[in-house]
Amino acid sequence: MMELKRFIKLLNLLLFVFYLCMNPTSGVLGTAQVRCIERERQALLKFKQGLITSDFETLSSWGIEVDKKECCEWERVGCSNRIDRVNQLDLSGLQMRGNVSPALLELQHLNYLDLSDNDFGGSRIPKFIGSFKNLRQLKLRDSNFTGDVPYEVGNLTNLQTLELGGNIGLRIENLEWLSRLSLLSYLDLSSINLNKTKWLHEITKLPLLKSLFLSNCQLSSTLPLPAFDIFANSSLPSLDSLDLSINDLTSNFTFQWLFNFTKSAISIDLSRNQLDGPLPDAFGELMFLQDLRLQENMFHGGIPKFARNFNRVISINMSFNYLNQPLVELFQNLSEITSLEDLDLSYNQLYGPLPDITRLSSLKELRLNNNQVKEFPPQSLGQPSSLVHLYLSNNQIKGSLPNLSVFWNLRGLYLGSNLLEGTITDDHFANLTQLKDLDLSFNNLSCNLRSDRLLPFQLEIVHLSHCNMGPHFPKWIQTQNSLLELDISFASISDTIPHWLWNMPRMITFNISHNLIGGRLPDLSSKIALRRSIDLSHNNFSGSIPSFVFHSVEVRLSKNMLSGSISHICRISSASYIKILDLSDNQLSGQLPDCWMNINDLLVLNLGNNRFRGEIPFTLGALYQLQTLHLRNNSLIGDLPSSLKNCTKLRMIDLGENELTGNIPTWIGTYLTSLTIVSLRFNKFHGNIPPTICHLTNIQILDLSRNNISGKIPQCLNNFTSLVQRNGSTESTEVMVPDDQIFPCAFNLHWYFDDILVQWKGQESQYGKLGLLKGIDLSSNNLVGTIPQEFSDLRGIVFLNLSINHLTGNIISEIGEMEMLEWLDLSRNQLSGNIPNSLASLHFLSVLDLSYNNLTGRIPLGTQLQSFNSSVYAGNSKLCGLPLTKCLPDPSVTNRSNGNNVEQDDGIITREFYICMTVGFVTGFWAILGTLFLKHSWRHSYFKFWNKIGDWIYVTTIIYTKRFKRKFHD
Repeated sequence: MMELKRFIKLLNLLLFVFYLCMNPTSGVLGTAQVRCIERERQALLKFKQGLITSDFETLSSWGIEVDKKECCEWERVGCSNRIDRVNQLDLSGLQMRGNVSPALLELQHLNYLDLSDNDFGGSRIPKFIGSFKNLRQLKLRDSNFTGDVPYEVGNLTNLQTLELGGNIGLRIENLEWLSRLSLLSYLDLSSINLNKTKWLHEITKLPLLKSLFLSNCQLSSTLPLPAFDIFANSSLPSLDSLDLSINDLTSNFTFQWLFNFTKSAISIDLSRNQLDGPLPDAFGELMFLQDLRLQENMFHGGIPKFARNFNRVISINMSFNYLNQPLVELFQNLSEITSLEDLDLSYNQLYGPLPDITRLSSLKELRLNNNQVKEFPPQSLGQPSSLVHLYLSNNQIKGSLPNLSVFWNLRGLYLGSNLLEGTITDDHFANLTQLKDLDLSFNNLSCNLRSDRLLPFQLEIVHLSHCNMGPHFPKWIQTQNSLLELDISFASISDTIPHWLWNMPRMITFNISHNLIGGRLPDLSSKIALRRSIDLSHNNFSGSIPSFVFHSVEVRLSKNMLSGSISHICRISSASYIKILDLSDNQLSGQLPDCWMNINDLLVLNLGNNRFRGEIPFTLGALYQLQTLHLRNNSLIGDLPSSLKNCTKLRMIDLGENELTGNIPTWIGTYLTSLTIVSLRFNKFHGNIPPTICHLTNIQILDLSRNNISGKIPQCLNNFTSLVQRNGSTESTEVMVPDDQIFPCAFNLHWYFDDILVQWKGQESQYGKLGLLKGIDLSSNNLVGTIPQEFSDLRGIVFLNLSINHLTGNIISEIGEMEMLEWLDLSRNQLSGNIPNSLASLHFLSVLDLSYNNLTGRIPLGTQLQSFNSSVYAGNSKLCGLPLTKCLPDPSVTNRSNGNNVEQDDGIITREFYICMTVGFVTGFWAILGTLFLKHSWRHSYFKFWNKIGDWIYVTTIIYTKRFKRKFHD
């Protein structure tokens, strides 16, 4: 019995010990056991101290408090259960800034380190990172590291994943260390310059490599031939993902090694290179290929028959090439790929009618926009299609819209900018219950959707610009409760806006421009809703502008009949998102508000062609992001506020047709150096043109005409680089509006297309793209002095107007160097002298005015100058030649031989010329002859010299004669 009790006690003791082993955090005294080693905890805390992060919540578990001592339980920290040491650290995407502290060296058991998607401020990757011998995965992608990748990374011989891509400032000039990472299976060096390395030679030494990403590495096709022969036949048998996009690779180089390089590729990305020619047949041997990206190259031809071998391909992208294959043939070669889901062939030259695309039974997205598609599939399409998005915009599709009933799953239909005609009815969309996005804009269609019939879909995007649906406002839109974007511009609507349109809760982009819609805008201040864009321009709206419209990113109300003040703009919150404000061509009045600091993110401000008065407010200088400023044709007075020099991003400024006074400020050329268009015409500016204006090297249009500017024209205008260059400018009046995260679901409608008013060939014209249009207009001022010779350096200038000034002197003789000149007006000055002959060499000159000067002499002969009307040369009494009267004989003409032989004096050989010539001859003759006659020694030397010359000639002649006779005799 005693033995049984002892056995039971022993059993209880064993059970207790077993319990303690199974619950290591429990103890006899109830205290917790901490797995984390103190020096590793301190190392992590020290590492944290050197960082700044906006994501405080994620690292809030890191601390020194008693309940936070267990670092193995900290967020983003992992420990090994076997040895209780920190072995994983994942701090990706925490928006951290700072440096990588050497304290991490205490974590010698790390096998996973991820610091990607942070910002380490351009610091270098620390060399001590090569000390983590157990590291298997190192991820430093997109973390703003710069400098050389340390050679010590090659010490990480256990490494399987290395991600350094996205650090644009990193450099690698020698990749020899890479071959030591023999276990590497994933390598990402994207955006690192590898042009100086033997990249392909070193990569072929990685036998286990599966994924290789070398996008934007400046790879070229200039490797030496001996080295190329070594690795051309090398292979990576396990490679399944290859990304060599955004490089300078050519077809001859790439395709010689690519298909030996890998036979098991699943994904290949060669986009944005210089690959050309037809698609190689060897692509058909890649039996495992699923994703092929070849966009933005120079391939021509089409997709060959070998594409039928793509049994597993899911996605093909060959957009932005030069494919010129009939669509019927192309789809026939793709018809057997039952796995194909995504096909992008946009921006090519594919042509012909579109075949029955329902044969590609798995196809979900088809992009054929910007090609030469002629016809849509016929009415009798095949089986129901799996297509989700169909892009056919910017083609040449004719005829009426076919029945779309087979596209049961269609969510997006894009047929804008074609040649479609006819009427859109409910029957076209009878079965499209999933349709969300509809784009039929820029066709010749009429929309007749019935409002009393329940439509099968709830649209989010509606683009029906240029679709006739007037005169009444379409009521079927009221049934679309999910609308995000509505564009019914150019729709021939002459109704008023119904109240229900403003109450659509989700609509953020609203464009009803270029109609005849009238009435007053409602006051919806109590229902303020933030919108992406409101475009009511080119209509007949009247009354004042309600404040709710200013709660949008883009506000376009130009060319209406709106009136009143805009002072309520001062009630906008300083947190306003507004970036585009276009209120031009209305009847707005009053003073400009002085509270622009509330909307300092503004990119475009256009208040031109209104009735504003008073001075330009000082707070306008608070618009630091402003790129375009239009205050043209108002009644503004006073000087330009000096605060405008803070708007350093200004590209276009148009303040013409006001009553502004004062000097043209020097800070325009000192601070606003990005300006390409400056128009201050038709004001009351006075003083000189400041020399600092020559700092505007990007200037393309400079218009200071119709002011009271005096002084001389600066001689430094040849600093205008854009006007010196003959090539056309890519500068346009478009302004890109940055993406706004407040509208993640919106389409990317982020361009404002501005117009600039230019005085061109005597008429005002509006231009949206400048291209070759470059010029200077300084007319109707009080300028004096001569035309600077430096104008001849402006070889790219297209128009020059210096008329109605007080310029003197000659027209510059090198004016023919301005070879792109089309319009030249130098009229009503005090220019004198002859018209330069080089003016006749300006082959593009189509408008010329030299009238009312003091020009003399003949008009140079040349088809160009004789083709102009005589009024071009009027007011120059001493000018002659076609198209004016013939030039009269010169009065200095002498008459000889009984008046039959008339010689015209050329103006150079005069009587004084003959006298000087005679005196010179006599003086020179007797200076030499008299000296020889009077000085015996000189005379003796002179004749002795000529005797020697005679003897040399005689002897030389005898010798050559005898040689010739001997040679002839032999």
